[in-house]
Amino acid sequence: MHTVIEREVEMRLVLAPERSVAVPARLSYRTDDPYAVHMSFHIYSETPVHWTFARELLMAGVAQPCGDGDVRVWPTCVGGRNVLCLALSSPNGDALLEAPSHVVAAWLERTLREVPPGSEREALGLDAQLSELLEQ
Repeated sequence: MHTVIEREVEMRLVLAPERSVAVPARLSYRTDDPYAVHMSFHIYSETPVHWTFARELLMAGVAQPCGDGDVRVWPTCVGGRNVLCLALSSPNGDALLEAPSHVVAAWLERTLREVPPGSEREALGLDAQLSELLEQ
């Protein structure tokens, strides 16, 4: 049986240094895909925008700047609020989003209780599946 851990969160899409708009988002973690986190952004279109990247990147980004390329994550303080910044880059454009740090950290903690760091391979169950195949 696989577990799904989800959390709705209101992020802010930064349009300019002093201007941002609310973007509803869903954080999702599945134990059958234990290395990844999934984010869906509801940006006033018919279909949400989906991003998938390493859980390890998000875990590191809560404490310090990390990532390069398509996804970068770092903690900061904006207007007296602790936020987690996510810079996303794709061929369709770039986005800078801010999420409440405590919300993301609490959700991540739930994923870590379900699948502790270093136990992702066991959560996949590949060894058991391989053994089953070899027994046939």
